[in-house]
Amino acid sequence: MQFLFSNHRLDTDRRELRRGLEAIAVEPQVFDLLVYLVENRDRVVSKDDLIASVWGGRIVSDSTLTSRINAARKALGDSGDDQKLIRTIARKGLRFVGDVQMQPNGAVPLPAADPPPDESHEPRPALPPPDRPAIAVLPFVNMSGDPEQEYFSDGISEDIVTALSKLRWFFVIARNSSFTYKGKAVHMKQIAEELGVGYVVEGSVRKGGERVRITVQLNDVATGSHIWAERYDRDLADVFAVQDEITEAIVAAIEPQLYAAENFRAKRKPPESMDAWDLVMRALSHYWRVTRQDNLVAQALLEKAIAIDPHYGQALGVLAASHTFSAHMGWADMAGVAPIAERAALAAIHADSEDPWAHYAFGCVYLFSRRIDDALAEFELALSLNPNFSLAQGYYGLALSYGGRWEEADLAARRALRLSPRDPFSAIYYGIAAYAQFVGRNYDEAMRLARDGIRQRGDFVGAHRVFTAAAAMAGQAEAAAAALGELRRVQPNVSLAWIADQMPIQRDADRAHYLEAFRRAGLD
Repeated sequence: MQFLFSNHRLDTDRRELRRGLEAIAVEPQVFDLLVYLVENRDRVVSKDDLIASVWGGRIVSDSTLTSRINAARKALGDSGDDQKLIRTIARKGLRFVGDVQMQPNGAVPLPAADPPPDESHEPRPALPPPDRPAIAVLPFVNMSGDPEQEYFSDGISEDIVTALSKLRWFFVIARNSSFTYKGKAVHMKQIAEELGVGYVVEGSVRKGGERVRITVQLNDVATGSHIWAERYDRDLADVFAVQDEITEAIVAAIEPQLYAAENFRAKRKPPESMDAWDLVMRALSHYWRVTRQDNLVAQALLEKAIAIDPHYGQALGVLAASHTFSAHMGWADMAGVAPIAERAALAAIHADSEDPWAHYAFGCVYLFSRRIDDALAEFELALSLNPNFSLAQGYYGLALSYGGRWEEADLAARRALRLSPRDPFSAIYYGIAAYAQFVGRNYDEAMRLARDGIRQRGDFVGAHRVFTAAAAMAGQAEAAAAALGELRRVQPNVSLAWIADQMPIQRDADRAHYLEAFRRAGLD
């Protein structure tokens, strides 16, 4: 992948930085730091983020970190005074603020990447309202004055999203979409229009010692008024009770009759240790970034959480999911990770059978071991526990498509996109929808959806595979050959044998159809 900005070209495949035609010498760690900043330009990157991703979590002195940041600025012709491209956010971290265009290496005729949400001057078109009260929970603001506590406020927000999502009469925007507004000054009405919601929850968290203060308010976007607001000053040990109180208050404010009838109480098993919850929230902040390094960091943090609390269902479920996802993305071999994922998923269900992550993870294990019907059953269980779980919805569509039920698969993938319209995983949902259309022999639509997936994530192998196959079956030999070159770049080990062995396509006719497409593209 190439990132173009301010007369510079950052090529992650060749590990080159150029200014115009001039090659700029950059140390490996400085190059990795630049890539991480550019890839995460939609948010503020903390010191912990850099250490976890660039140094693999090793202890690094402040002077070493500062010297690498200064070297990165120097390589770009920037400085600590100008900060035209790399900006320091006081007590928060760093952010890459240049205008960036993404361009895949090779000649596949794909459109240029859209600008990240905060750099697009035109708001996105409004989404149609769903048939239920729709709500978005914005990431709570960290008021602690310590950027290292960012994960804590994010965790509070994420738990409230999860609790609200368990209610079938709510349409809750998935965490990954609402979190794209983190740290941005965007008008409430624009957020509501872009996400298609009528209610927005916002708040702040201040953690000090063993005490925490949480403020929260519920806004009715149509009237611009605050429906409800509250402040909580509690011991850290009471955080889970506060989350339940907030959820109950939101439900009562929006749906008082339903609330009275149901007398809602969040069904979950909080961990025995606040430290374990703390580690899982840190892990999720990495998992949602959808990079290989962040996935490894998340796994390490989850294993620490499980060591503290071996019966923490969510920790076990996310760990299992992260291992199957690493194989799906081509970062690990499925044969190696499958036993690890299966053990963790089984332990998650035994620890907490009501946790949707546990059933989602077990569904992934079944899916990639070719037990399609069992996978569908587990994804359905996950969605019954959390109807707004976009990741489970997307992989439910993937299981349907591998089972040959392409029309249902397409609908499921599109539901995942509606649940989370601005999601780091949306490239995968587009890829799933594209494969469904390929199974249905709708090659032009498959190519269009695959392009959307590649535009969002140039390293997502699934969309590259579908684009290659669809172009070949559509008779576009030149585009198919170029697409195969891009596929080989992101997945060097791809072959007809790999596709036949690794992709859990249930019906023989569908597998033969897919293999024939790759033969026509020139794969052997």
